[in-house]
Amino acid sequence: MSHSTYNLQWNEAQSQIKELLEYETTPEGQKPETDRVSAFQTVAVLYIKYIQVFRKLEECFYQIVHPQKRIVLRHVLDGTMGRLLELKNEMVNLEFSEYHFFDDVLSDMKLTPADIEIPVPRYFTQDNEKDIKDRMKLMAETLAKYRLDETTDKKEEIKMSLEEAIKIIQVHERARQGCLRAKFMREIRAQEEREKMLSLQGASTMDPDVASTYIQKVWKGYSQRNKTSKLREEELIFIGMQPNSDTPSKHKDSPLNKVARREEERVLIQSQHEREYQDALVNIKEKIREAEGPDIKENMQDQIRQWFIETRDATGKFPDYPSDDEGGSAAIFKTKEEGGEEGGNGEGGKKKGKKGKKKKGEKKKKGKKKGGKKGEAPAGDDEEGFRMAPSCFMPGMDEATQTYEEIWKYRDENENFQQKYDAELIKELKRGEVESEIRVQVDDLMRQELKNLKAALQKDMGKKGGKGSAKKKGGKKKDKKAGKKGKKEKDLTPDRTIESLYEELVKEGILVQYPKVKVSDYMGEYSYLGTTLRQANIEPMPSLSDVRRVVTEYGVLPMGSQTVHENSPHVKSLMIAGPHGTGKRMLVNAICSELGANLMDLTAENICGKYPGKAGLTMLLHLVMKVGKLLQPTIVYIGNCEKTFIKKVAKNDMSDPKRLKKELPKIIKKMVPEDRILFVGTSLTPWDADIKSLCQCYQKIILIPRPDYASRYLLFKDLILRNGGRMSPTLDLSSLAKISDGYTPGHIIGAVKHVLTERRIQQLHRKPLTALEFVTPLARIDPIYKEEEEQFKAFYDKTTMGKKRQQLLKGDEE
Repeated sequence: MSHSTYNLQWNEAQSQIKELLEYETTPEGQKPETDRVSAFQTVAVLYIKYIQVFRKLEECFYQIVHPQKRIVLRHVLDGTMGRLLELKNEMVNLEFSEYHFFDDVLSDMKLTPADIEIPVPRYFTQDNEKDIKDRMKLMAETLAKYRLDETTDKKEEIKMSLEEAIKIIQVHERARQGCLRAKFMREIRAQEEREKMLSLQGASTMDPDVASTYIQKVWKGYSQRNKTSKLREEELIFIGMQPNSDTPSKHKDSPLNKVARREEERVLIQSQHEREYQDALVNIKEKIREAEGPDIKENMQDQIRQWFIETRDATGKFPDYPSDDEGGSAAIFKTKEEGGEEGGNGEGGKKKGKKGKKKKGEKKKKGKKKGGKKGEAPAGDDEEGFRMAPSCFMPGMDEATQTYEEIWKYRDENENFQQKYDAELIKELKRGEVESEIRVQVDDLMRQELKNLKAALQKDMGKKGGKGSAKKKGGKKKDKKAGKKGKKEKDLTPDRTIESLYEELVKEGILVQYPKVKVSDYMGEYSYLGTTLRQANIEPMPSLSDVRRVVTEYGVLPMGSQTVHENSPHVKSLMIAGPHGTGKRMLVNAICSELGANLMDLTAENICGKYPGKAGLTMLLHLVMKVGKLLQPTIVYIGNCEKTFIKKVAKNDMSDPKRLKKELPKIIKKMVPEDRILFVGTSLTPWDADIKSLCQCYQKIILIPRPDYASRYLLFKDLILRNGGRMSPTLDLSSLAKISDGYTPGHIIGAVKHVLTERRIQQLHRKPLTALEFVTPLARIDPIYKEEEEQFKAFYDKTTMGKKRQQLLKGDEE
């Protein structure tokens, strides 16, 4: 798309943000809501509207190439993302559930589930692409270095003489030739039998004209049936009733590929314009310093000298020059401006102030009379009910919106077709910086000049003074105290570089590689009956689409931006629980891939025998936290996390699963919003652990259910196409999804890969796929039964959030 298209899209998004901010700041938006359901509906509508804005802004930020526009866009995008997370937190506090269902709201707003899919901002990895590549390269080099010895040892273990090797090759070659001979002989025998049958039947007595007519009839019928079938298939594909087996994305010149190539080109232009902008910042600043610097310096000195004379005339002595901590000469002109404003108000301002105070006092008295007793709330005061907490992001969004309207909304860019930097805006920005730098130099000169003037005046008057030095000494003492107060915990590795620490963790297998997957690869269909079931007092199981949304909200969005992480509700730890094959580890890998994060593996089996003893464990956790903080973001993964708080350790378990039981909660508790570190645990049997300790350690608990019918249908369809299969009328996906109830995505992936071998893919043009082929591999796997799913539900009801949810449901029933 063109530059103007994205500018229009940004304009639309800004208009929507302005409307949302106006609504949230008006009395109507801040009105307390007594009904919980109505309050949730209000928050849900705002949440969905912010998602729509977020989707537009993310696409604009990814494709707009103007470097100065992107700065404003980034502020708005981060603000929208943060507000989205705040609204999510409000919904959790209202419903006491991590999952929310918007099917009724979507129906009212005429939207589809695809319209509210939360995208992961691509700048999370794009902005740090070089750092991520350097990190991955260092890890690959370290692994290659330390695994070289292991591979050579393994090769040395396998010993074979030349004669033995030749004998094995001969045996396999003879077997291959024997199979081919048998195949040829079978074909020859079949041919001989056919010739024998024809000789017994005798010569054909059919007339050649009749025979040719018969052949024509059969061929024309076959040809017409093929044409009709093809036309019908094209029509079904056109109206969207049948998937296109020959997808256009496979062709180089398809529209989708053209759009993708254009997007990549715009990203390259973006980086080029950014480099030009950074160079211009330096060059234009130097030009301003050379051209305007002397005039700025002279004007400042004249103004400060004027201030010296005015103060001496008014008080009879020269003033004390403000210190650098107080702002230097900038503080002089600030106080002058404030004094001028106060003088303009005059005595009338004082009178008004007194009247204002009197009125306030009168109001307080009236309130006391109406309120009666001390414990009762005064009439007309805040009403009881739900009211959203103050936002940390709305002021920043409002400021960015004002910047957009003042600078970019009506800016004429006809001359800037290539969307390069605007030099005039850089001059405005850098002129202030140059003034600040020159002011520091002027302050040093004028302090000396003031000192000389004071000395001359004292010499004339015979007086001495020295208050300035005492103030400075006091200031220095304060700084020292502040430094001591802010002292952090002891660094166990002060002399080591971050590269050496990183290398050590890679060597020990704590810092691990992960496959590149996206959150969107975790497929699942939307739950369309969630609200309906809740209205009927039936607690619905979330779909895989809901799981994907929650993981994005808790694991990806806050961790991608430092600003968002510091101001949004702080999620320190996350536990993903579900049956085998539901994609728990895939979600951990997806979080890391979307962020370009480091993955530290603190699973009990992985750290067993490493860093032994209490001192060793302290060093391990120190290394993990130090490297994690310096190379943010970092995901700390703990597999089978229930074992850390398990009630009874199995006798054959030699991994010491309770090793982190005491230290892990302490570390998580000490984490602050500035640390972009997230602890993620996965669990197959969370009920084996002490639930109270588990809930204290893991702030958010996400349950992954068995996939429902819609999700299974989507999984089969997508996986078959991804693995080289084709859709055909003979493949009844609906029946296949129905009979595969209880099977997890892992089971379905295994079945699809088992069926779609290279040989079977080659046969697809003459032997289409059928649903029956997938039944056999699925029948060999035990599904997840209803009882196991009920066990997960019972566990969740015992958690902190589950108990609150149960109490809320009981209150609604009463």
